[in-house]
This record gives sequence, C-alpha cells and structure tokens, in this order.
Amino acid sequence: MHKPLLLNLYRYLFFLTGFLAFSLRAHAQTETDALMIPKNYFCAAALYTHNSWDHYWEGTFKRDNLNLGTVSSNVYSLGGNYGLSNRINLLFMVPYVTTNASAGTLRGQQNFQDLSAAIKWMAIKEEIGTGLFSFHAILSGSIPLSNYQADFLPLSIGLHSKNVALRGLLNYQTGRFFVAGAGQYLRRSNITIDRNSYYTTEMHYTNEVQMPNVTNFLVSSGYRSLKFNAEAVLTKTTTIGGFDIRKNDMPFPSNKMNATTAGVILKYSFQSISGLELTGGRNYVLDGRNVGQTRSFFAGVYYVFSTKKEK
Repeated sequence: MHKPLLLNLYRYLFFLTGFLAFSLRAHAQTETDALMIPKNYFCAAALYTHNSWDHYWEGTFKRDNLNLGTVSSNVYSLGGNYGLSNRINLLFMVPYVTTNASAGTLRGQQNFQDLSAAIKWMAIKEEIGTGLFSFHAILSGSIPLSNYQADFLPLSIGLHSKNVALRGLLNYQTGRFFVAGAGQYLRRSNITIDRNSYYTTEMHYTNEVQMPNVTNFLVSSGYRSLKFNAEAVLTKTTTIGGFDIRKNDMPFPSNKMNATTAGVILKYSFQSISGLELTGGRNYVLDGRNVGQTRSFFAGVYYVFSTKKEK
C-alpha cells in the first residue's frame, strides 16, 4: 500500500491571517504544498483555528482601539482532498466562522463563510542532482455560502466576493529536507452592500463596491519524513489597488490590505493507525497595512484512506 501523503489544509491559514485584521476571507489556500494524494485515495480533514489582535495598522500607522479591545475569531473547517490521479488532486474546504470584540458595543457575527475548491496538477517531477524537483499548477475558486454582511469590518466573517485564483508552486527536496516557493494571482468579483452610497477617496452613489485583486507569495523550508514534518513559512500578501483607512474610521471591504506573515507547522503521522495524522502550528503577522497584527494557532486531524479495495 502506498504511504498516503497529508493534505495540508492548514495552508489556508497563511492567506487567511493576512486579512484577519478586518475580514476572514478564505481563498482556498489548501493547495500550497508539494504533497499529493495518490490515485483513488481521499483525505478527510477537520481543523480549528483561533485568531486575535489588539493592535492594527491604520494605513501605515500602528495603533490600538479601546472601543474594540481584542478582536478575535474562531474558524471551524471541514475539508477533503481526492486523488483523481497521482498527478491531479481535487480539494475543497467549508469554514464556519465566529467573531468577537472584547470591548465596545459591536456584536460579532457567526455563519458559514465561503466554499473553496481547487484543482492541483503536478506538471513536472524530475530528479535534479541529489534531489527531486517538482512544479505544480493550481486553479482555485470560492463562493459565499451564506448572506453574511461584508460591510461590517472588523467583525465581518468575510468579504462576500466570488474569487478565482491561479498559483504556481516550485519544490525541491533532497533527503528529508526541502525548500519551496509559490506565487498566486487572485481575481475578486465586485460586491454589493446594504447602503446606496459610500465614500472611499471619493463619493460613490451606488451599492456596488469594486474589489481590488490580490497577489500572494510564499517561501517555505523544513523537514519531511513518513512520521514527522516540521516547516517554517513566510507569506507576503499584497492588494493591487484599494485605499487606506481614514483616521479613526471603520475599515471598508475595498481597503488595501497587505500583510507579511510568519508561521510554523508541525505534523505527526501515527504508525499504529494507518492514515491518521495530527497537525498544529502558529502564525504571526510581522508587518502590515490596514490589517491587524494577528496571532493565531491551529490544530487539525486528518484521515487518509483508499476509496477502492486493493489487491
């Protein structure tokens, strides 16, 4: 039997935390590793994430807000990955999100956020020198699952746009050590809000908001074995366009939201129970613009199994 490879659904966090200051947008970031599920295998996953911040960047000015206190969120996610072939995987994720502020009168929201799905293709796999090089192309997208309010930042559970993204991923592994890099371009649809006019850098007499697109780059390195994985990740998320939060104003869905996030991921595979894996880790926003300095931790359980009887 093939040793089933872990579906790294926790990768969704690295893009998510970049926006957790004022939104909880998930963009199918479950596909940013070079691991593949073999043909006819399925990985079921359950993941819990807690995020919090008490300081944020208003434009480039870092500050706190006593009317908010500490803003926190809990994300409960279910997802899966199916090996259509050894080179093509199909992934999905469904998160349920709750938000809360420790001070002030604003009440948090809770609801299902967005359904995310992705197709992951390992286009190249070649031996180079003493290691193995691979290139992956990933097409992903997301759609809102509920009619939550996007215009309620920083306590909205998301931005309510429909999204499509294309990612390229390079990975090189020699022995048990690897280094990887990835770049993604994400296109977002416009959204509508519950008011007929709003101000950004000028007055808009409409309920439609033009959402800026996003780029996402990451580098990672670490150790992989059949039993234990450890990985460090640095992610940079940049909004193409948008505008800064005005002084002492609330954030808005089309704000420029940039973040540089560092994280650590650990994974343990049980040898006595084939296919059962546990994962956990932490993330921290090092620098940002119109985002909170988010601290997060996560933990998840995964179970990989064959969907067909083997000889």
